[in-house]
Amino acid sequence: MPKLDGVPTSYDHELKAELLYDLCAALVHCGIGTPSHWKESGANGNLFVRQALRDAITQDRLDLLQRNIEYHLNIADVVDRFGDERALEVNELVVLITSGNCGYLEIGAVLEALEQEEKGLGAAFYWELVHSLYRVMRIYDHTDAFMYEERQREYAESDEENADQYEFPEVEKGLPECIRTALKRDRGEHRYADRRLLLRHRSGQFGSWIERLRSIQRHARLYRNRGKDLSESGYYDSPPVPSLLIVFKQHDVIAACFDEESQYMLESVPEPALSIVFCPNNPDEVESTREAVAHFIAINCELFQLVEEIQAWEGQHANRHSDRGELSLRAA
Repeated sequence: MPKLDGVPTSYDHELKAELLYDLCAALVHCGIGTPSHWKESGANGNLFVRQALRDAITQDRLDLLQRNIEYHLNIADVVDRFGDERALEVNELVVLITSGNCGYLEIGAVLEALEQEEKGLGAAFYWELVHSLYRVMRIYDHTDAFMYEERQREYAESDEENADQYEFPEVEKGLPECIRTALKRDRGEHRYADRRLLLRHRSGQFGSWIERLRSIQRHARLYRNRGKDLSESGYYDSPPVPSLLIVFKQHDVIAACFDEESQYMLESVPEPALSIVFCPNNPDEVESTREAVAHFIAINCELFQLVEEIQAWEGQHANRHSDRGELSLRAA
């Protein structure tokens, strides 16, 4: 009988192992993966990728995001298209960031405080924030509430028999005065003035909020979702779950519209918050993908640090209990 000394008694099989190890090599080349990660993973490719990415993000930032939103980062060779998994092209991978809920920012008291500092400052802060976030992620704000109201009115017009049963949110009446006034202006003409106004208050009592906003703006300008973006290729049948719900006060008209719409957000296959297809053997594609993911994470971290700073400020100055309700898509 032959001796079995030194013969492995079990084998680990990794599907498409060559592509996985190409990804491992790419992470090493761009400085994310290290020999210590490989040693800690026991030479397991999946564990190596997972640990290298977690360390690149850092535990502090992971904790911050987990307190505010349910993000999931995944690198795969298949995508979920209308509920069915479809393989990508040979030698291609996709990095996906998906969300199962959304963060929450109640900003009305902030705008009031900024407007008391100088007229127009609150509106400038709000418009610059939403403009920057729109470049990177899906948010739900007064614009979405306006669209919901418009759809409800269209439904009522086409359903004459039951038109009196429809309720309309009257969004404009629920907005702060500074925002209602700004809606009547040409945003393009006032953006430069808004930025100068914010810069004048960088060293004021609300300077930390403005610096957070400026950091978000810098990353948003650098953010490029380059390469093959699945959100533009018909893979998904609904928009991404919003990364942030922005309301002016608890249970206001925007929150009410979101409550109605959020009931259906996860019934179909929503597109990811971020999706980029890349080839791990192409250094340029790897680097552009790394940059896009890094900026996306940095923007979200700055955003939720801002959210937590505002919540802390409200706790000290507003002297009230914050109750977000029990909505399934809001961060707990």
